Amino acid sequence: MLPGTRALRAAGLLRPPGASPRTGAARRARCGPGQRPAGRGVALPAGPDLRHFLRAAAAGRPGPMAELPPEPGSTPDAPKVYLETYGCQMNVSDTEIAWAILQKSGYARTKELDEADVVLLVTCSVREKAEQAIWNRLQQLKALKARRRQARAPLRIGILGCMAERLKEEILNREKLVDVVAGPDAYRDLPRLLAVAESGQQAANVLLSLDETYADILPVQTCAGGTTAFVSIMRGCDNMCSYCIVPFTRGRERSRPIASILQEVRMLSDQGVKEVTLLGQNVNSFRDLSEVQFQSLAAPGLSRGFSTVYKAKPGGLRFSHLLDQVSRIDPEMRIRFTSPHPKDFPDEASVLQLIQERRNICKQLHLPAQSGSTRVLEAMRRGYTREAYLELVHHVRDSIPGVSLSSDFITGFCGETEEDHQQTVSLLREVGYNIGFLFAYSMRQKTRAHRRLQDDVPADVKKRRLEQLIATFREEAARANAALVGQAQLVLVEGSSKRSASELCGRNDGNIKVIFPDTELEDAAECGALGRAQPGDYVMVKVTSASSQTLRGVPLCRTTLSRAAASH
Repeated sequence: MLPGTRALRAAGLLRPPGASPRTGAARRARCGPGQRPAGRGVALPAGPDLRHFLRAAAAGRPGPMAELPPEPGSTPDAPKVYLETYGCQMNVSDTEIAWAILQKSGYARTKELDEADVVLLVTCSVREKAEQAIWNRLQQLKALKARRRQARAPLRIGILGCMAERLKEEILNREKLVDVVAGPDAYRDLPRLLAVAESGQQAANVLLSLDETYADILPVQTCAGGTTAFVSIMRGCDNMCSYCIVPFTRGRERSRPIASILQEVRMLSDQGVKEVTLLGQNVNSFRDLSEVQFQSLAAPGLSRGFSTVYKAKPGGLRFSHLLDQVSRIDPEMRIRFTSPHPKDFPDEASVLQLIQERRNICKQLHLPAQSGSTRVLEAMRRGYTREAYLELVHHVRDSIPGVSLSSDFITGFCGETEEDHQQTVSLLREVGYNIGFLFAYSMRQKTRAHRRLQDDVPADVKKRRLEQLIATFREEAARANAALVGQAQLVLVEGSSKRSASELCGRNDGNIKVIFPDTELEDAAECGALGRAQPGDYVMVKVTSASSQTLRGVPLCRTTLSRAAASH
């Protein structure tokens, strides 16, 4: 049994493999007297569900005996749902999954808060600040809910995702404002939970699963016509870093079948999406066990000098196979992935070879370091030393010339001394990242650090150290980006610049923002035909200036990914 699994199951937070989210303990959602959540039995023809009977009862009329659930958008009185997303890219993907489920259940989507019958907040719990943003938002919604109670049908509010998983009881009991709470593995249960809420009862399902990946649900893109998309390939994490709440809010690692991922990427390609990011808490430990023949494959090694808290996992098609197959679908579609763990890049890693060889796999890697101190890394249970991490960075740069690197850092972790902090500063200088995500440590309940360590670095010290890390990062990122001045960069246009309608904004292969004038350009693929670049177009841009976060340049021509790669 994986580390932490027994504790989660004993606490009633984990379903065994294959268990339905609507059976067992999951059926014990908070329902009114005499109400039984809808179960999953034999297949039946489509017909009225619990939500329709509850509506009828509230209106004082008999429930419909032959009424069919409305198709999405087919009825003007379809309940309208308003979705807000907070936190990481995984939550963006989760929002699309939740919306796909609700759309099939007859809900309509609205972008106007005042029109909504249901407001769902997809939440983050990785830091205290992220949770406080949700509490603040709930206070804003409190007044709207009070007004709606007097004017017409009551507004229902739901909390989804990691914060729901971590703080279910507090969310439900705090001022009785929230009607529905659904953890990351309970989105299939949303229609039932909302049906219970329509009767005036609170409803919750926060059980974690060992096998839920939503593989059979094609997410509905929340930004129609967008040029980029996120594709979730796995859920959960087994690394059990001492500071991290993710294993307790998203559960154990489990991977989607490769076939379902390829189907989704093909669909996105057909829709004109030009960049896909493969998502997971630990993408490069992906392993597809959906077919019997996959289960006898050998486990790959770890990066040199890295270790894990769990035994090697044999069997399964690995991330390199998935990346190979995804990159073959559309030569004009860029492929990115995040977030990998540094331990899963062994010396012989075909993933690095694929990045170097394939024109449409971006030459960019996220290598979260978290700290530059070996002593702090050990307390964090990261499974590597400073020296092993730096050796990996050198290996990556030797394997992929010109690679863009990004990283995560936490300052002020338990027991961090000034010497530890300075080692992190020196790591930032030595590596010279192009992109960085830096935060002060925020202790989370349930984590190993909460149980065994002391959050003993004062808030003012955390603040000072964070400011120094940010200043150091910006200095080094500006220097790294300045090396691109004078070079031509292929930019995928995302739209107009936020600061000027006369400029366009996009990102280069290294995921760095590039801004350039919106002018008529020759099309290298169409014999010099003139035209303005549109979102989804590739434009060759000559970089003229750089800062720590942005490149500026002059556009040279519109082109294609294949043509640009062939000319270099």
